[in-house]
Parts: sequence; structure tokens; C-alpha cells
Amino acid sequence: MTQTPADASQTPEPGPAAYPRIRRALRWLKVHTGHVVTLSILVGIVAGLGAVAFSFLLDEVSDIVLVRGADYVMPAAGAEGNGRIAKPPGRRWFLLLAPALGGLLTGVLIYSLAPEAEGHGTDAVIGAFHRNRGIIRGRVPFIKTIASVLTIGTGGSAGREGPIAQIGAGFGSSLAGWLKASDRDRRILLLAGAGAGIGAIFRAPLGGALFAVEVLYRDTEFESAALVPAFVAAIIGYSVYCGITGVWGPIFDVPQLEFVHPTELAFYALLGVICVAVGALYVKVFYKMRDLFRAIPIPNHLKPALGGIALGVVGLFIPQVLGMGYGWVQLAINGNLAWKLAIILLFVKMIATGLTIGSGGSGGVFAPSMVIGGLLGWLCGSLFHHLAPHIITQPAAFALVGMAAFFAGVAKTPVSSLVMVSEMTGGYGLLVPSMLTNAIAFLLTPRTISMYEKQVNARVDSGAHAGEYFFDVLERIPVSQCVKGDSKVITFQRDTSLRDVLSVVSTTMQPIFPVLCPDGSLCGVIDLNDIRAILGAPVPDDGLVVARDLSYGKFPTITPEESLAAALRKVRNTRSQALPVLKSDDSKTLLGILSRHDISNAYHDYLYRAQEN
Repeated sequence: MTQTPADASQTPEPGPAAYPRIRRALRWLKVHTGHVVTLSILVGIVAGLGAVAFSFLLDEVSDIVLVRGADYVMPAAGAEGNGRIAKPPGRRWFLLLAPALGGLLTGVLIYSLAPEAEGHGTDAVIGAFHRNRGIIRGRVPFIKTIASVLTIGTGGSAGREGPIAQIGAGFGSSLAGWLKASDRDRRILLLAGAGAGIGAIFRAPLGGALFAVEVLYRDTEFESAALVPAFVAAIIGYSVYCGITGVWGPIFDVPQLEFVHPTELAFYALLGVICVAVGALYVKVFYKMRDLFRAIPIPNHLKPALGGIALGVVGLFIPQVLGMGYGWVQLAINGNLAWKLAIILLFVKMIATGLTIGSGGSGGVFAPSMVIGGLLGWLCGSLFHHLAPHIITQPAAFALVGMAAFFAGVAKTPVSSLVMVSEMTGGYGLLVPSMLTNAIAFLLTPRTISMYEKQVNARVDSGAHAGEYFFDVLERIPVSQCVKGDSKVITFQRDTSLRDVLSVVSTTMQPIFPVLCPDGSLCGVIDLNDIRAILGAPVPDDGLVVARDLSYGKFPTITPEESLAAALRKVRNTRSQALPVLKSDDSKTLLGILSRHDISNAYHDYLYRAQEN
């Protein structure tokens, strides 16, 4: 049987038993500094080195396969081209084979050794944080590195954010496991490692740190406990990466762009709305293709190769969709891209990304999202410039704002997207329109539309915070989930004799007993506490005392539409252990009873589902 990613991630690999002195020293540092910030320095160093190794391997494989094999040099962003001049593929037929070979090697590697390394790694990090106590197996960073290099280096339409996030997060998780740290500290080091890796490889330390703590939730929430450790790790990772590679500053070369006319905001707002529509299409295309590949009845090992074959066919006719694609955005910013090619790339890039990652290949969705958003923004900016040349004088500005807004909508990261794009482009003069466009894209994109499936809506939905929000959890559970119309409840008619009542009550643990009128409506409630003293006592069978005499007629009731939090407040305000549930406020039709025990069980069931999914 093929092991699924979920199965594979449940049991962590044991940490190394060697190096006891190093382990004791690190644990001493953690205990005596009182925080994981000290360990974040080490996480940042390793994440920076991992980013260097990943970039080196990716460049080498790309050079061997695409440059030497296909004789194809794609345009690059800023200084990433190393002085190379872009040229069309000299051996176009080679592009048909390269992605298939990369997909085959990736599929065999991943599904044989670490199935959880498939797809875009950021989602795996999010899932590990929420559902798996922050545990990532020690082998995953290594498998993810090689698999992503094979996928992207052979032309796969994917980015570096997912792989490097999982590489950094994997080391943070492994370090915590080695030191026998708590689950909370493991999760913090997991996020610190992810932020450090992203901040290093994108040369955006602040954006990387913010992304790691923001991408966990679909609402505007941050994992604040990990913010400072992520800052520290990202600073260290960025410094290590840039210090070794010798490349500092933004990824993109951007001219001086500024927001100078308030009227421009109307056009930027329109761009935000357009990003919502195109972003929704992008997410749906991606996951439809992913579901299509999952339904194909062949071994998982072969599916990335199948996706690679399909991508090769696309690349045979449109080679520009291969690889990360930052160079095409750079050309658009420089004003050197044909608008027809931009339109083609805008939509074909969605398909290419779905074929690459949706089939099980390894890579991130950040780069494709940046390319789609940048091209969309540039096209809109060019159109706006044509319509209002005296107001829109810099179409390239819309490319930068489009990158941030598009990703803010599809990733639910309005703050970190703004910061990351500003760091990657140096376009700080566009913060005001970017803030507006990001906010519009984030607010108008439905919560259910996200590139990251394992995001949860808020902290209360995360297994990492199970038990911290008791009433928040109960507010999310309706009474109807606990009490159904067919609930088996012991009831009495109002003329039932005292002897019959006591004989039934003595055989059950039900806390209250509804008393019904002849028409079946509720007319009273007998509380077990009221009659407990006479249970087992001899009672005459004279019919003088009946159920109606034992009940009280004024009592609070609950309806199915209410939350368990509201129900618990009503129960707490009485001396009873339960209350009757009626069909509606103006109805006397009994559906059942709701006890404190029922509420407790529902709460713990919710936490169990949140933790175990």
C-alpha cells in the first residue's frame, strides 16, 4: 500500500542520540534565556545555508537541463541572470522531454521516501503546525530539496518559497525534537525556520518573517508568539545567504516609481477587484487539476511524470511558461514585453502550475502567483495608461502593486505580501496604493478561496490552540448538532402517578424529565434533584400526587439554532443539570434535553477533530 502524506507525517523520526554535550548546551541556553529566541539564531544559520545549497543546486540543474540541453536561456529578474542574455530554445524538442524526466525522478523519490514532500511545501508546514504538533520528519528537508530542484530545474512551473519553507521549518522542528522541547516551542521554531528560509532566498527578511506567522490563518490573525523568533531567524538567514552569495538588495530592478496623484487610487482599486476575479480562477484551476490527477488510476510515483509530459507539450509551443518566470515580469516592468505574450502567459501559467504541482511535483506557488499578478497588473496599468494617460503615467507601478494584491487575495496574507513585494522590488514609494489594493483583494476574495488548503479560519480552529478558547469553540457549535428531533428522552404525561414516576426515575441517570400535556406539548419539568430524597421510599398508590404536582412550570428553554455557549449560560443560571430543547421560541414541541455533560462531550469532540482532523 502506498503511504499517504498524512500517514507519513504522524510519527516523527527519533532525533540523533549522539552529541550529548551539544544537546545539553543548547538546552541550557534555552532554559536560562527563558525563550526560544536563542535557538532561532541557530535555525536562521541553518536555513540560510539551506537556501544557499538549494539555490546552487537549482542553478546547476537548470543550467544542465535548460541551458545546455535545450539551448534555452530565459530572461531573469534583476541580477539573477548572472549577465546571461536571454535566447529562445535552440533544441525545442528537448523541452518536451525534460519536465517528464524531472517529474519521473521526483515522483519516485518523494513517494518512496517522504510522501509529505509532494506539492507546495508551505501547505505541509501549515498542516504540521495546526494538526501534527509541529512535527516534520527529519528526512523531509533533504527530500524536499532534491525533489524541488528536479522539478523546477527541469522546467516545472513552480517557485522556491514552498521548498525553502519546508527546509527551514523541518530543521526547526527537528531541533526542537532533538532537545525534547515542548509542542509550543516546536511550533515556534517551525515558523522561525520557515520565515528564515523564505526571507533568505527572496532577500526579504521582514516579509519572510511576517509571511510565516500570517499564512497560518485565513482571517487577519498572526501567530504572535512566533513573531520575534521569526524576526531573529530571518535576519540571520538573510545575512548568511547574502553574505555567501554576495548578492544583496532587491530581486527585481525597478525604476523610481511613486504615488503622486490621488486620482490614481480609483484605478488601483479597480485593479484590486480584477485581482479577486483572476485569483479565484487561478485557485479553482489549480485544485481542479490537482483533483483530476488524484483521480487518475495509476501509481502516485508516475503522476508527476504524467504532469511533466503534459507540461512539456505546453512548453513545446509556449516555452515562456516553463520555470519560475520572474524574468517575464522584469521585462514587463522595463516595458519590453509584448502585450499579447503577457495575456497568453497570464492564463497558461495557471495551467502550467497546476500540471507541475497538482500532479505531485515539488515546488511553491509563490513565484507563479507573483508572475500572474505582475503580468495582470502590468496589463491593467497599460490599459489604464491608454485610457487616462495624464493620470496613469507609470504602468510599471501597477505590475508591482498587482504582484502584492494578487498574492494577498489567493494566500490570505495582505500584510506580508505588501512587505515582501516592497523588499523584492524596492518599490517603497507605492506603499499607499499597495495598501488599498491589498485590502480590497483580501476582503473581496471569499474565505473559501485560498492556495493553501490547510489554512484555518482563526486561532480557535487550530489544533495548536485547542482548549484556549472555550467559549469561542462553543459559539461555533449549534445546539442542533447535539440534540436531534429523534432524541430518546424519558418523558411523563402530566397525570402519571408518583409511584410510576419514581419507578422509572430510579432506573436512569437522566437529570430532568419533561412533563407533557395530552396534546404532546411541554407543560413542565421534573428535576431529579427535587425527588432524589424520596427515591426508594414507600409511596401509596392512591393517585393523589401526579407528575404535574412534581414539576415546575417556569423554566428557561433552548432552541436548536442557539449556540452551545448560549445554552451553557442558561444552564449555569439554573440549579439544574439540563434544560429542555424546544423546536422554536414560540413552540412547545419538545425535541430533547441538553445537559452539561452533553455540552462537555461536544466541546471535547470538537477539540479532537481539530487536533486529529
